[in-house]
Order: sequence, then structure tokens, then C-alpha cells
Amino acid sequence: MNNNVITGIAILLGLGSLANAVLMIAAPESWYWVVPGVPDRGPFNQHFVRDIGIIYLLIGASFTYGAVYPKNRCVLWLFPTAWLAGHGVFHIWEVIVGICGPESLLEDFAGVTLPALLASGICYASYTSDGRE
Repeated sequence: MNNNVITGIAILLGLGSLANAVLMIAAPESWYWVVPGVPDRGPFNQHFVRDIGIIYLLIGASFTYGAVYPKNRCVLWLFPTAWLAGHGVFHIWEVIVGICGPESLLEDFAGVTLPALLASGICYASYTSDGRE
């Protein structure tokens, strides 16, 4: 994967996470009702939604900063990627133990699984590519 692709994916992940964070922090109840599958997983909790919004704010800042300043991108992207991957595994676990049906995996794919896969891919590619700066 070339450096421009890595950087482009990082910017996409960063800006998407920042947009999600802003909505979660500024309008937590709207976010709760707009995101598919969220209301099915428990009652609205403004504090919890804003807490997770702060996590997404940090994730977005990390990916965006690493895209602009590639020198430390591997370190910057490691922990946000770990959180995104853990979040994805947790969603899979919910299906395995019967909390959610298998259709939840498809419903969650764009917002949970895909970001974890993309983040993992760019972390790995950035670490192993000769294009590291």
C-alpha cells in the first residue's frame, strides 16, 4: 500500500471519527436515534454517549495528526486502532453470546468493523512500508 493511500485512509478515518465525536458530544440523543442499531442495545444514556464521543475525538485527532505528520504515525495510530479492534470484537462477542442477532454484524459493519479493518491495515502498512517518514 503506498503512502498516499495510507494517508488518504487515515484522513478519512480521522475526519469520520471527528464528525462522529462532534455529534456524540453536541447532540447525544440525536446521535443515539440516528445511528442504526444503537437504540436496540440499551436505553439512552447521555453521559455514556458523550464519554464515547470523547474517545472518538481522540481517535480522530490521532489519525488526522498522523496523516499530516507521518514521523510518529505508527505510535499515534496504535492505540486508536486497538480500541477500534476491541470495539469490533466486542460487537462480534455480542452476537456469539446471543445479545444481538447475526444481522447486527451487517448493520454495524460500516461504523464498527470497517473502521477497525482500515485502521489495522494502515497501521500495518505504515509500519512495514518503505514509505515511512
